[in-house]
Amino acid sequence: MKKRLIVKIGTSTLTLGTDRISYAKIEDVARQIVTLRKEYDIVLVSSGAIATAKQFIDIRGYDKHVDSKQAMAAIGQPKLMRIYDEVFSSFGLKVAQCLMTYRDFEDETAKINTKNTVIKLLEHEYIPIINENDTVAIQEIVVGDNDKLSALVAVIVDADILIVASDIDGLYDENPHLHTQAKLIREVTDLEKIKPFAKDKQSDLWTGGMTSKIQAAEICREKKIEMWIVNGGRNNFLVDALQDKIPYTKFR
Repeated sequence: MKKRLIVKIGTSTLTLGTDRISYAKIEDVARQIVTLRKEYDIVLVSSGAIATAKQFIDIRGYDKHVDSKQAMAAIGQPKLMRIYDEVFSSFGLKVAQCLMTYRDFEDETAKINTKNTVIKLLEHEYIPIINENDTVAIQEIVVGDNDKLSALVAVIVDADILIVASDIDGLYDENPHLHTQAKLIREVTDLEKIKPFAKDKQSDLWTGGMTSKIQAAEICREKKIEMWIVNGGRNNFLVDALQDKIPYTKFR
């Protein structure tokens, strides 16, 4: 029986730190899914709608007003899915879009329906690509960049592992963007002890940081789901992490 793997890809990974969506990174993800799909059923939780919209239109003040961010997300979401569809199709992969809000995780019927939909898509070899429905919900626009959403998805589909792609190798004892001597924490068993290490890097493109990732880890821990933070900027980051070839942080 295949293991179930949730992969959260944030804006910083999709753009590789630039202001544009990287086709090369989406190709990298697709290539890895082809390699892993015999052993894993894979679900993507993908941010990037606003970053995609910025390539086509600039709504004045979008970075200051939530309603403008929602408009940018509405413009960018179908274009982001078109990019995924085009790139994944070239690797023989089929994709399906699932837009969700946090209310979907509060209602028992909605949770069951979501789980059934995702599992049926996997049975037919579709890659579910999940994002928050930003036109009616704003949680991930304001904070989180889908970190918490990916953990909630992992819970309702009974995932074995949640891999959160970040722009650094994992959780450090100091902010590595500010301190060159910062040391990577390879394994976490006590979340309370490492919370002081979660110092976030600010950006106008993405909102997720270590604080939201630790919140996601708390959700996973309650259901005994392993969560890993892996550097999504590395080529082949999923395969190499699963084969323990690169450094990353594992939350047991």
